[in-house]
Amino acid sequence: MCYNILMFYIVGLGNPGEEYELTRHNTGRLALAEFIKNNKVELEFNKKLNALADEGKLKKAPSTKLGTGKFQVIFPEGFINKSGLSLKPIVNQIVRKKNVYPVGKRIASFGAENLIVVHDDLDLPLGRIKISFGKDSAGHRGVESIIKNIKTKNFIRVRVGISPATPSGKIRKPDSKKVIDFIIGKFKPAELATIKKESKKIAAAIEMIIKEGLQKAMSVCH
Repeated sequence: MCYNILMFYIVGLGNPGEEYELTRHNTGRLALAEFIKNNKVELEFNKKLNALADEGKLKKAPSTKLGTGKFQVIFPEGFINKSGLSLKPIVNQIVRKKNVYPVGKRIASFGAENLIVVHDDLDLPLGRIKISFGKDSAGHRGVESIIKNIKTKNFIRVRVGISPATPSGKIRKPDSKKVIDFIIGKFKPAELATIKKESKKIAAAIEMIIKEGLQKAMSVCH
């Protein structure tokens, strides 16, 4: 029997506090700006999750086998390397079988597979967006924390590039000794403008996931 997805959980990774607001490691939060604006999301502190959160429903979202268009946006308020603690209370039953959404039958109304995590990615050039499912953390501490706490990597990730690139598109990742300074460093104005521009594509991609499924969104955003 296939169950409807009752809710999608959209997580913007980053560090709390004004000092980190416009840093590269807060790309997950910044990249959700357009989605939040379009859907009139009003984030408030949720003590149970230790996160800023709000629920909503997509406009004109049809009731389909994917659900009814309901979602919850979550910004964990612990530091990024403890992000998973905010999601642990939500994931009350993890689907461990291989044939899970988006390709198979469901055995629970909610498993980690309708969790959408938006985060910065050093392996992609600035502004490039890539959607993945069931991948390892690739060293991202926030993603590592989520995998550790919900005990599965079978969730959706919207990866947003932050690395500079040459005119030919070759990535110029910072030296390993300078990675921390780079990711907690603030975006330059032109870089921030790129992220804000890409947030429109990210909003469209997330809405496509909710309305039409992951595979459709991955085919468009790759």
